[in-house]
Amino acid sequence: MASDTARVSVLMVLADSGAGALEAARRALAAPECSELIVLDNASRDGIAQRLAREHADDARVRVLELGANLGFGAAMNRGAAVARGDWLLLLNPDCLLAADTLARLLAAAQDGALVGAIVCDTQGRPDAAAWRRAPTLRRVLCMMSGLAHFESRWPALAGVNRRDALPAATVPVETLSGALLLLPRAVFNHVGGFDAGYFLHFEDLDLCARVRAGGTPLRLAGAARVLHAKGGSSGSRALFVARHKHRGLLRYLRTHDAAARRWPWRALLPALVWLHFAMLAPRLAWRDARARGHARAGAGMADR
Repeated sequence: MASDTARVSVLMVLADSGAGALEAARRALAAPECSELIVLDNASRDGIAQRLAREHADDARVRVLELGANLGFGAAMNRGAAVARGDWLLLLNPDCLLAADTLARLLAAAQDGALVGAIVCDTQGRPDAAAWRRAPTLRRVLCMMSGLAHFESRWPALAGVNRRDALPAATVPVETLSGALLLLPRAVFNHVGGFDAGYFLHFEDLDLCARVRAGGTPLRLAGAARVLHAKGGSSGSRALFVARHKHRGLLRYLRTHDAAARRWPWRALLPALVWLHFAMLAPRLAWRDARARGHARAGAGMADR
């Protein structure tokens, strides 16, 4: 479908995501292909959803749906997709900033109805490792967790999830994509049943990619589309919370998509290894959370003076 005839519904989930979501919304609405912006608010307390609704009160394309509880990323996206009217869905993180031509580039890469992603970069323009990776498997995850993936160049069988070869400049087929930004036909999203709401946070994007690919829809990375991604807008002082759900999501993903994870002895060993890995990270993450909360309190105290 040509970009000048495409109707794209942009879906964005907020969960105390911060003021950066306002700029993300403005940029999405500036794209000629954007026919509507549906904002799903997971019971945020920062007032950004309400501010966004006020700023765009005169734009009929903007709908802000307050969900009343934190349903998780995937479940909230499903709510948005259920009321979307566009032919295409752009699943956009609230810390992703589209360029003027991002949607046009993604639509061009989608061609025959593929699921397409972009190369997400940090605010310094450095590509995120999640932009160029393989689909997780038990073997690849174990190689990453153990550090064996560092020897991939010498022994390719030790490859992990993240790819180490050069990022493509063209559109290329891939096994999986970063959920920071995904474009796909609404019909494809509906056909696979949307996101698996059993994932609260993390790995729901990889699960969606796996089910879309299993259904025969190709996945492509648009190497010419680069998007700034200021990661962590919704994480704040919740690094431990995020890591817990990331490890939980990893277990669910592997058990769902890799038969090896369901066989003995991995059926018994894998949960122990995953939660041991989490336990090793937990003290450092808890300390990081405590420092972040301390900085926030200090900043609030200075503001009150």
